[in-house]
Amino acid sequence: MDFGLVLQTDPPASAVVGLMRRAERNGFRYGWTFDSTVLWQEPFVIYSRILEHTDRMIVGPMVTNPGTRTWEVTASTFATLNEMYGNRTVCGIGRGDSAMRVAGRRPNTLARLGEAIEVIRDLAEGREAVVDGQPVRIPWVKDGRLPVWMGAYGPKALALAGEKADGFILQLADPYLTEWMVKAVRDAAAAAGRDPDSVTICVAAPAYVSDDLDHAREQCRWFGGMVGNHVADLVSRYGEHSGLVPEALTAYIAGRSGYDYSHHGRTGNPDTAFVPDEIVDRFCLLGPADAHIEKLQVLRDLGVDQFAVYDMHDAREATIDAYGSTIIPALSA
Repeated sequence: MDFGLVLQTDPPASAVVGLMRRAERNGFRYGWTFDSTVLWQEPFVIYSRILEHTDRMIVGPMVTNPGTRTWEVTASTFATLNEMYGNRTVCGIGRGDSAMRVAGRRPNTLARLGEAIEVIRDLAEGREAVVDGQPVRIPWVKDGRLPVWMGAYGPKALALAGEKADGFILQLADPYLTEWMVKAVRDAAAAAGRDPDSVTICVAAPAYVSDDLDHAREQCRWFGGMVGNHVADLVSRYGEHSGLVPEALTAYIAGRSGYDYSHHGRTGNPDTAFVPDEIVDRFCLLGPADAHIEKLQVLRDLGVDQFAVYDMHDAREATIDAYGSTIIPALSA
């Protein structure tokens, strides 16, 4: 199992670079950041510094979207980083939640997202693609490689990930839901004539290594609110009891009343009081190191290839070090 570190690009950018360097020393292979232009600093500028100051780490957004950047700009940016540092990037992409809504726009349609996945990958790897009806090719790309991984929750998005993406990003660590969603992605890949095992599975969630469960829960409760935004979209699209989305995912948002993106992804987010302890425990990895290892072994057996640690709390360095000293070696054995 691979491991990734997920950060927000809060200033100073040097602190983000420092944490990524610490993560690589502790055995993390991937460095991810949020990509919401209004809320945080520009991640692609910071990726260049991370790549310069690490040796093997692969970097990318979790996740960008096809609406806030033109597709040829996204592809050229990845291709430039790859040319400079040797194909060490990955493009996580989704419909766009915070990035689009903070700017007053609706998230992208799945049709637009599916088209963007193919166009960005083709352009970044040196092939011609059609952008807004115009054939485009980036002529200087040589031997480029850009895996595109898609974030998804609902049945249509899961199907799209299986049909077109190189990887699937699931932002929660509940084994029951992971099993259900991984199966949906792999079934869609097989139906599209692809090798289901060729789709990399990445689970991303907060991790907090501590014996103090009450404190760990409060540090990570924000995550249930963030996931709740996507769940609310699914409920509005499919209905609360449609049978298309497991009630294990939808039931907890009944008390959700609103969401202020100025607190997005932050410990102490006041809009996440509706999130019960049960959901925090199910969606996150909390407790002593042994509890993390046990849950990660379950996820690995379900086909998860990478666990990406959301490290947004008051023990960022300690979490990285605990994973490096105990948890990553146990999952690598």
